[in-house]
Amino acid sequence: MEFSEKAAAFRGLHAKGDPLVLHNIWDAGSAKAVADAGASAVATGSWAVAAAQGFADGEALPMADALRVAGQVAGAVEVPVTVDFEGGYALTPTEVAVNAVLLREAGAVGMNFEDRVVGGEGLHPVRDQAARIAAIRAALGPAFFINARTDVFFCGDTAPAADLMVQAVARAKAYAEAGADGIFVPGLADADLIAQFCGAQELPVNVMRMGDALPIEKLAKAGVARISHGPGPYIAAMKAIGAAAAV
Repeated sequence: MEFSEKAAAFRGLHAKGDPLVLHNIWDAGSAKAVADAGASAVATGSWAVAAAQGFADGEALPMADALRVAGQVAGAVEVPVTVDFEGGYALTPTEVAVNAVLLREAGAVGMNFEDRVVGGEGLHPVRDQAARIAAIRAALGPAFFINARTDVFFCGDTAPAADLMVQAVARAKAYAEAGADGIFVPGLADADLIAQFCGAQELPVNVMRMGDALPIEKLAKAGVARISHGPGPYIAAMKAIGAAAAV
């Protein structure tokens, strides 16, 4: 399929209450295994991609290597590919947009783009992050899927849940106005709070499922449109090969 067809197909997979389930991959081989198993799309996870190359998470993996892996993954499968691009390897809207174009040229039809200050503390101010999203949208056009990630529930986990929810909803609405297509809220793991968040703003909601803590059916009932598994598949694969090698 051409880029436009893959991008349209990927966008159509995000349905509230009938979530796209992604088992995050880290290289071309794992992407092919997931696609051959019948997945309708594949998604990288930054932690796993970095670990597979011998790096820590948080943009320690050089951008050139991240783009190389993205290109290898996209070249190995026929299904749409979305890439966890962390903070875009830049701060300014212009620089982030330039890097996002390189990601699309590598073959991705979508990206995760987080509001955590990579290598720093806390989150980018809402206005600044919205400007970064708007720049990506302007550079890539309407087809590319921007999955805006907010780390409110990761960075503010000592605050009351109600306060974090207000912040997350405000960010989701600002990011939607800036051009985001979805909202990713890792760290939000309570089914009732997830349902509240899904109902409080309009973007398709992506949550991260670790292990079997939350059944997919329960997340679907809460209104989730996309489920990621983060580093879980990589950790399980490494555990399995380690166990096999232990003699």
